Amino acid sequence: MALPDFFVAGAPKAGTTALHAALAQHPDLYLCPVKEPKFFLTDGPPSVHGGGPGDAKTIREQIWRREEYEALFEQAPPGLLRGESTPFYLYRADALQRIRALIPDARLIVVLRDPIERAHSNWTHLWSAGLDPIDDFVRACAAEQQRIDAGWADFWHYKRIGRYGEQLQHLLTMFRREQLLLVRYRELIDDPAGALDRICDFLGVKAGVISEVPRENVTAHPERSRRHLTLSRVLRAGWAVTTHLPGHSGRGIIDRMESSLQRGAAPRQPLTWDQRQSLIPYFEADVRLLEDITGMDFSYWLRPRQDSGGLVGARPAGQRQARNGKPREF
Repeated sequence: MALPDFFVAGAPKAGTTALHAALAQHPDLYLCPVKEPKFFLTDGPPSVHGGGPGDAKTIREQIWRREEYEALFEQAPPGLLRGESTPFYLYRADALQRIRALIPDARLIVVLRDPIERAHSNWTHLWSAGLDPIDDFVRACAAEQQRIDAGWADFWHYKRIGRYGEQLQHLLTMFRREQLLLVRYRELIDDPAGALDRICDFLGVKAGVISEVPRENVTAHPERSRRHLTLSRVLRAGWAVTTHLPGHSGRGIIDRMESSLQRGAAPRQPLTWDQRQSLIPYFEADVRLLEDITGMDFSYWLRPRQDSGGLVGARPAGQRQARNGKPREF
């Protein structure tokens, strides 16, 4: 069977696209030509009806037939490790169960990013594309449960996706610790060569071969303007219509409108401390759970940000004592 040996399993907006591209340069690795096949997200054909703006497009991209999924790996030369990257696998407990049932010895790479920054990047991605009608990050987060109840797709779960402690706690009921490698998002930015060497060691391939992570998926942040609001309404209406059309009908026009919305936009703007403060209580207990599970220090996620790139008092490579007194490494 042509199936993957390893997965970049999460998290969305945490550099997984760039990491996939970097690993694809290693001569001993074969990365799936479709970066995000989403095969393990369902047991069969996904429903393309309902959900939030643009969800139908994402759902139609899923490769759910077993033979089509295996075909993605059939061109891998003998002896190469095969991998794929679908960043929602960590978030979806049912996806992890399917991976465990089909590939019990799979190795899982998980990139963890400050959950508030991750959520903000997630919202900015959808708002700048004209898909999220709420133009304020905190208010969009407040609407999350209502959207989940209405069946909006995983990418709209801005806050829930960042509850890594709960997700890793569940993951470790199905996979051994040695099958999991945690990578901090900041490692990929500040020390890409070191992060890639750690990943290569984990996969059992030669380190020192790849040293750069390309800059990909940089989130644009257009200014709120009448033009943006008007085009966004038109675009969302277009997605609502194309949901009921076969194949790719109307997709070209909508894609061009989305590109127009983001053309010339500035990069994502940093969060204010007031914005961060409003969300910290939601994540605090889960961050403590994550620290207990991993023995690693993530307390800086709960403190003010110095700027969009640096952290006040951060100790990104730090390790803390688990409650049993023994530090744990992944």
